Amino acid sequence: MKSRELFLTAFSVALAGWSAPLYGQEVLPVPPAPFKGQIGLSAKDSKPDFPKPVEAPKGSPNVVVVLLDDVGFGASSTFGGPISTPTLERLAQHGLRYTQFHTAALSSPTRAALLTGRNHHSAHTGVIMEQGTGFPGYDSLLGKDTATVAEVLKQHGWNTAWFGKNHNVPDWQSSQAGPFDLWPTGLGFEKFYGFICAETDQWRPAAYDGTKAIEPYLGNPDYNFDYDIADQAIEWVRNQKAVAPDRPFFLYYAPGATHSPHHPKKEWIAKYKGQFDQGWDKVREETLARQKRLGLVPADTQLTERHADIPAWDSLSAEQKLLSAYMMEIYAGYLSQTDYNVGRVLDAIEQLGQLDNTLVIYICGDNGASAEGGMMGMTNEMVAINGGGLIDLREQINAKAMFQAALAHKEDLGTWKMHNHYPIGWAHAMDTPFQWAKQIASHYGGTRNGMVISWPARIKDQGGIRPQWHHVIDIVPTILDVAGLQQPSVVNGIAQKPIEGVSMAYSFDDAKAPSARRTQYFEMFGNRGIYHDGWVACTTPHFAPWREAGLFGATPVDVISGYKWELYHVADDFSEAVNLADKYPDKLHELQLLFYAEAAKYNVLPLDDSKTARMDVRVRPSLTRGRTEFTYYGTITRIPEGAAPDVKNKSFRITANLALPKGDEHGVVVTQGGYSGGYALLFNNGKPSFHYNFLNLAHFNIAAKDALKPGKHTVVFDFKYDGGGIAKGGMGVLSVDGQKVAEGRIGNTVPLRFSFYETFDVGEDTGTPVSLDYDVPFKFTGTIEKLVVNLKPQDISTQAAEEKVERELPAERALQGQD
Repeated sequence: MKSRELFLTAFSVALAGWSAPLYGQEVLPVPPAPFKGQIGLSAKDSKPDFPKPVEAPKGSPNVVVVLLDDVGFGASSTFGGPISTPTLERLAQHGLRYTQFHTAALSSPTRAALLTGRNHHSAHTGVIMEQGTGFPGYDSLLGKDTATVAEVLKQHGWNTAWFGKNHNVPDWQSSQAGPFDLWPTGLGFEKFYGFICAETDQWRPAAYDGTKAIEPYLGNPDYNFDYDIADQAIEWVRNQKAVAPDRPFFLYYAPGATHSPHHPKKEWIAKYKGQFDQGWDKVREETLARQKRLGLVPADTQLTERHADIPAWDSLSAEQKLLSAYMMEIYAGYLSQTDYNVGRVLDAIEQLGQLDNTLVIYICGDNGASAEGGMMGMTNEMVAINGGGLIDLREQINAKAMFQAALAHKEDLGTWKMHNHYPIGWAHAMDTPFQWAKQIASHYGGTRNGMVISWPARIKDQGGIRPQWHHVIDIVPTILDVAGLQQPSVVNGIAQKPIEGVSMAYSFDDAKAPSARRTQYFEMFGNRGIYHDGWVACTTPHFAPWREAGLFGATPVDVISGYKWELYHVADDFSEAVNLADKYPDKLHELQLLFYAEAAKYNVLPLDDSKTARMDVRVRPSLTRGRTEFTYYGTITRIPEGAAPDVKNKSFRITANLALPKGDEHGVVVTQGGYSGGYALLFNNGKPSFHYNFLNLAHFNIAAKDALKPGKHTVVFDFKYDGGGIAKGGMGVLSVDGQKVAEGRIGNTVPLRFSFYETFDVGEDTGTPVSLDYDVPFKFTGTIEKLVVNLKPQDISTQAAEEKVERELPAERALQGQD
């Protein structure tokens, strides 16, 4: 049967045969009880009766959910890896290790599933926030019909808090204009302290307290976000228990680690000096041997083959080995530091006498290890994000050139000056024993993550191993189960979708109990798979995550009929090492049908394997669409890129009406981006200048020679784009009061994105500077009376190139024209 006929058959079966599972009939919030007092003519003739406050069931446990970022199954020592995680090991000694636990292969989708108990497409989060499209499974708008576990627990008497990463706010709603109903404080969390995006600089984070943007690193040269969120969580728990010792809490702790940039403190890096000199091939062998010795994998588990794109360690030069090993030392230090800070939070809970009745769920990764660092690692992720669009500069940004840049600045790796990431060989090693990595939902290398559950008051098989097959959607029903709560049918007036996960509590007392989860689909960027009763059918990835940097090519294929399928009997083949597709075609066909039935049921359709095309802000609602003029007054900071004037691939003009009291003013007038790429109009010693940072590959400075006199001035920077495509250069002219004071050429411009977390700021800079000639905040010492940014229309060829950027980017395909 052809692929499309197969799909249509399964689709019909799904629509005809699916019925929703049963769930509770509770309505939240609980309606107020009737007044039971007595009302007379006066108070002395009356009997008061206060409404009874909401209280959790007596003896209810505290709940702590820890979710790390980009940690593969074979990374932590707890699961046989080379990186020490004593906190996770301590929990495992007093709890249970789950060896067949799965995520959704990518950040936002896993997190949406974790918080709601629904599959990521059911929760409108088929991809990350920056790639949402206008289909129910992909629009990034977490539904009010999928209330979070925090909302349910809060309305039953738990205090709730979220510390760390939030990658679940639609990118057009992440500015200070809101709306804020999909921010943590709108999703049932009474406290939020963290960041709202895929990643952030750990030394200079784009942090929020609630919905307020803050800069906690200013004035603190030793600041590190990983330590800060631990401090904040400890303070919150102590305050909560001091005031309400009998009230349980729900604490969601989601560090930015170990997502790039890898930014641990130096002392953690030093702990791993020389420990990875043997290379990634040997580390894989050592890890699998430990996993077998610890009983985490079957004794006959095979080590899957290294992908042909990943170089053998022995093929590297001495310099390549030196730098690659150091990048891995940084990563290892990052994970150990993070585990240490998780331990600090748990120690504080134990100090309060609360740990015994605290359910701790520690998930070691939201997906597999990240293979987005390229062949030899990276010093600036934004080169990779933008690299494919730089058609004329591809030779300058190849893997060899990026390696040489990293080698020249080795001591800056791990600091705020670098957005560093390790080579793909290490990602593969951290996913031992599996194939593939983060993003690849079809294979366990993208979805298998170690997890530990500890609850001393309840779990008696301390140190036990649990092989039951489970998925991240099973966390919410587990929490509700142990808390003695049912899923509500209505929350805040909205009828709820049934929870799609199952409780794992049955496994606490029975290591040999059959898995309660028998079927689970996977899908991300067209890579898809289905687990059912010990079998996995999955597509062969058409292109690898490391090919997205634009340095390698791949021929597009049809997303339905162009993908090959593989088949694994994972009940006997733990690592998916033996492809049985040719041996059992009928079983493969059966599972393909099942996949499309599940896809129809859970809003997975339509399938789409494009990536860069979906990064285009024009495919989503926007605060900037159609605007060509942006006006600002005074100081305004932390406007995210999606809400800022888009000066890329076009001519633009910045007009600043300024009052200079002394004539020796300094500071930033306006800036966007940071040291990984961006621009700034600024003053030094009264002299205006415009600085353009092209992905830290080249810097261009256009500066006036003379300082301006005190008084009011109009400073204008006018950029005329060359046109003819994206990422081109142009001429810049700086003028004051209508007179040209400087001009110069900007050789190339950033085509797609300056940063995921650096912002647009007026009157000062946040995060990192675009140039090392100053440092943040570098507040402007004059007065900005008015600042206007005007965008000019693009020429036809540039507009066409931008609209069809996916055609210029290897390994991408257009949203249009797919049959």
